[in-house]
Amino acid sequence: MVMRSPHENDEARRTRFERIYDAHYAAVLAYALRRSGRTVAHDVAAETFLVAWRRLGDVPLDAAPWLFGVARRVLANERRAESRRVALTERMRSVSPSQPVSDATGRGGLLEGALARLPDRDREALALVAWEGLTTAQAAHAMGCAPTAMRVRLHRARRRLACALDDLQASGASTPLIRDSVKEAMT
Repeated sequence: MVMRSPHENDEARRTRFERIYDAHYAAVLAYALRRSGRTVAHDVAAETFLVAWRRLGDVPLDAAPWLFGVARRVLANERRAESRRVALTERMRSVSPSQPVSDATGRGGLLEGALARLPDRDREALALVAWEGLTTAQAAHAMGCAPTAMRVRLHRARRRLACALDDLQASGASTPLIRDSVKEAMT
């Protein structure tokens, strides 16, 4: 019986991935550039090869079609996320056109102010569900907690966001319609 070094498998894995990366990165990046902007394309290429690394055993010998399939799905996810951000921005504008909302994160507007008052964990939980469109179970997986814990986090985050919006309203920075719209978007 031949004993193998525990790192021998890691080394072979790394070597195979490097070959795939060297042979196909430029083509995957070009594929993404033809379908999106420069920044998104680089993100798509990076995400594609992250998936390839994680699922290296699933990558066939002819890796290009498999990689393009992954890149296509990553691009589709990016488009869906962007559509949700745009829809939320438009929804916020339609509720109160006088309130400045320059993008889906509310930069320069009410939503940014309210979100800025929340702890990072609350902002992330709300963003994963409201903007990224994840289910509670998916968001729990992304944040490394149980679905039950995520439901509790979301409940508390929504409550804290409502309080932050109430505080902004009391200071004259908002109207009740905006608070209600944001609460509705977060449910």
